[in-house]
Amino acid sequence: MSKVRGIRGATTAQSNEKDEVFNATSEMLAELVKANDLDADDVAAAFFTTTPDLNADFPAAAARLMGWTHVALLDAVEIDVPGSQSMCIRTLILVNTEKRADELVNVYLREAANLRQWRTEDED
Repeated sequence: MSKVRGIRGATTAQSNEKDEVFNATSEMLAELVKANDLDADDVAAAFFTTTPDLNADFPAAAARLMGWTHVALLDAVEIDVPGSQSMCIRTLILVNTEKRADELVNVYLREAANLRQWRTEDED
């Protein structure tokens, strides 16, 4: 039986330029799709956040151009926590899947690869 599950991803942009936000987001989404064998029809919704220093483009634009035309997409600004990762794009993708939660792969790229390590240490 299919259930709705969440998959997380994060990456960083090298600069606050439209092409860089688009390319970083596209790379992250491509890795998430590949790692989880996602089909656009299985994606219920995708939420994107950027740190306040990234406002050159909407990350959801990359999802639209990769064919997620009927997926509910939302962009927002991340909370500006002092000392947190800058130039960061995050996503939470809700998918309909028969996979168990532990079978899904979260993807952290570029400088955002440090985020998963930081969260794991905090949880210990």
